Amino acid sequence: MVQAEELVARARAMVPTLRERQDRTEADRRVSDEIFGQMIDADLYRLLLPRRFGGFEHGLDTYVDVAFEIARGCGSTGWVYSVTAKYHLFLGMFGKEAQDEVWGDDPNAVLVVSIAPAGTAVPVEGGYRLSGRWMYCSGIDNSAWTVVATTVPDPDGGEGIKGYALAPTSDFGIEDNWSVVGLAGTGSKTAYSDDLFVPAHRFLPLADTMSGDPPGAAVNPGPMFRIPLFSMISISLCAPILGMAQGAYEEFVDATRNRVTRGAALSQPVPMASLPNIHMKVGEAAASIDAARLLVDRDCKALMRTVSAGDELTVEARARNKRNLAFAARLSTRAADLMFEAGGGGGLFTASRMQRYWRDIHAAAMHISMNFDAVSALYGRIALGLPPGPAQF
Repeated sequence: MVQAEELVARARAMVPTLRERQDRTEADRRVSDEIFGQMIDADLYRLLLPRRFGGFEHGLDTYVDVAFEIARGCGSTGWVYSVTAKYHLFLGMFGKEAQDEVWGDDPNAVLVVSIAPAGTAVPVEGGYRLSGRWMYCSGIDNSAWTVVATTVPDPDGGEGIKGYALAPTSDFGIEDNWSVVGLAGTGSKTAYSDDLFVPAHRFLPLADTMSGDPPGAAVNPGPMFRIPLFSMISISLCAPILGMAQGAYEEFVDATRNRVTRGAALSQPVPMASLPNIHMKVGEAAASIDAARLLVDRDCKALMRTVSAGDELTVEARARNKRNLAFAARLSTRAADLMFEAGGGGGLFTASRMQRYWRDIHAAAMHISMNFDAVSALYGRIALGLPPGPAQF
């Protein structure tokens, strides 16, 4: 087994290459097969893979550290790695037959997930007929399997059963519509199907993913496979945001050490690194990133201790974790803003990595799970003794 520290070191070693490829990744609107293959070859996808398929099942704190490093090199690549690596835990919740079908012959197989229910799965003999369109399939170009959220209709007109259907990516149509201003290299395209047959063993009810005892726990006894799905999702979204902020910080500091102002506002050129206002912005940005990382690391370790001990992950704890993850995203975005603003006009050029980190982190922070207003309101309701409402967390 590759130790946690070595996996983080391997991810860190990829940063220079990822930075060099940022522009190409954005232009291609997807992570290249070459870069994706390097992450697989470095065993980064074994971090959360079930042990029975050769995985390491390292903790969530190590996973965050690896995703942080990849996103430090490239926001889009970090986002794709973080969400697709996390889906190893998701597939580990499915029954044994589905897991064996995906990983039995290829333990390096990666899957993509569209988490919002946007289709229907009509029951038929042996399974379901799946139809719908699913947006934001980040990393679909690199993934052999796709999971989509869907609803099994209630013949009596009720709400139906929400759940997730798994099928080979090649069984879906892919609409190449990912032309965006941030996270452009994630290839977050739209998948669609019309009357696609999905065997019954490849359907997992939403309730099972939130139960703490999904079908996959029978063959994957590791504690991580009992973590509620939506708790994992928030972690996977926040981790690359932390890395993007660090990338923006490093880009600014490296560029500023030897930069001289043009002198327009200061009457004469001076070293930019000598300006007190720059010192203050660097200090606040560094403190914000450190605070965000410490908060996330503490909560990930506490979550692992809770599930490892077999204790209940309470509603209050889950709400607190989601609050903290969204707040960490806010701190990180603030840090990137400080660096982008301090950099002046030089950061506006498309050749600048600074503007790419800035666009990517703002795109990532727009995810509803990272929206601090929404998440803090959820926490506030629970803290004040009110029901959480319809939100899954």
